[in-house]
Amino acid sequence: MSTEAAGSAGSTATTPVDVIIVGAGFTGLSAALELASQGRSVRIIECEPVVGGLAASFDIGEGKRLERFYHHWFSSDTEMIRLCESLGISHLLEARETRTGVYYANSVYRLSAPLDVLRFAPLPLRDRIRLGLLALRARRVKHWRELEPRTAREWLVSLGGRRVYDVVWRPLLEGKFGKYADQVGATWMWTKLHLRGGSRTRSGKETLYYIKGGSEALLTALRRRLESLGVEIRTGATAEAVHTDGAGVSAVTAGGVRHPARQVLITTAPRLAAALLDHEGAQHPAVPELQRRWSAVDYLGNVCLVLENNRKLSDTYWLNVNDPDFPYVGVIEHTNLDNPERYDGKHVVYLSKYLPTDAELYQMSDEEVFEYSLPHIKRMFPGFDRSWVQRFHVWRAEYAQPVITPHYTRVMPPVEAHVKGLYLAGMAQVFPEDRGTNYAVRDGRRAGRLIADRLTAAAGSHDA
Repeated sequence: MSTEAAGSAGSTATTPVDVIIVGAGFTGLSAALELASQGRSVRIIECEPVVGGLAASFDIGEGKRLERFYHHWFSSDTEMIRLCESLGISHLLEARETRTGVYYANSVYRLSAPLDVLRFAPLPLRDRIRLGLLALRARRVKHWRELEPRTAREWLVSLGGRRVYDVVWRPLLEGKFGKYADQVGATWMWTKLHLRGGSRTRSGKETLYYIKGGSEALLTALRRRLESLGVEIRTGATAEAVHTDGAGVSAVTAGGVRHPARQVLITTAPRLAAALLDHEGAQHPAVPELQRRWSAVDYLGNVCLVLENNRKLSDTYWLNVNDPDFPYVGVIEHTNLDNPERYDGKHVVYLSKYLPTDAELYQMSDEEVFEYSLPHIKRMFPGFDRSWVQRFHVWRAEYAQPVITPHYTRVMPPVEAHVKGLYLAGMAQVFPEDRGTNYAVRDGRRAGRLIADRLTAAAGSHDA
């Protein structure tokens, strides 16, 4: 069933459940699927009016829906592919060869195949060869733990040399992580190189997957399955506090309603989860240290400008930006992956920037973001005119990218907290891989299995 939260402040939900999940992104939904499949009763609390988290969609007219933030899947994203199969929608998956490129010194260079690397004019021939060999050398690393003490900068310079780093990698790291660029761990970059390599054909071209109907189609099927299993999804209900006592977690307050619970999974960013832990009344002695640890993971926000154009900007799907004067780190022309006819012939473009939430661009109004961006788009695509843009949208995410540093496992929160019955699962714990819907599904199901095991063990101890 799907309901909205109701009730007066401090009132108590009348129906107890085995597990309460805070957050209806893919992590929370997948955990609920695992738990409900094992016969456990689950209530999901979500502040947004829709499910999906960062994969949620919005209306672009005439019943068409589009993700707020761009998504695709690699051939190595087996968790997501298996989820589609289990929901009976694998026939909607489509594989597409895509073109990637780099914007550098006011020029666009293709980097979709090995020959493209050899034609990459900003580097001398010797360094082009080094760049081509870099991914092969990276794959020789047998285990990510070999790289955990190193920064991405140190590792990439050792693989390809200083000039390759300065031209290709440094601008990408600075564009993505800003002031944190020199602190990013080598494990983060190693994962990126492995993912990209695993999605390429023998000829070197990249194959990516997208689902007909977008993430909305998958979320709709997943929600229907959950509701058929009895999962209660309360949208439009903001979690206000997670309460603990001497025995462990005791309740969740959301939308003014207090939900008694002895098993709670939080799927927000750790800092938000720390803020939920109740500061009043009886409190578990482990809470202060838990709040300190959960608050130790730094995040960047994201601003995503979405354009609905009447013609395409280019033939490139994913354009990395290696120009520090361009305000975005990536230009993703979605309709070079998906068919523009599915959007009434519109050409959809995402312009993405990771940044602190106090940055000027993040603080601008939607109209200001659009006007600010226009001359930069014109510089990148000289033929572009604002008349091409039929509509635009601006989406912001306060917690979009955890900063993965060397020795990240020392600060990464464990899924099972030192408070009985309290769990945390989210993108900050996707490691050594980087965040993504595939790993949200994987880690959500892992968390669901863990909670189910704890419930079974507790029942066994009571029976004994």
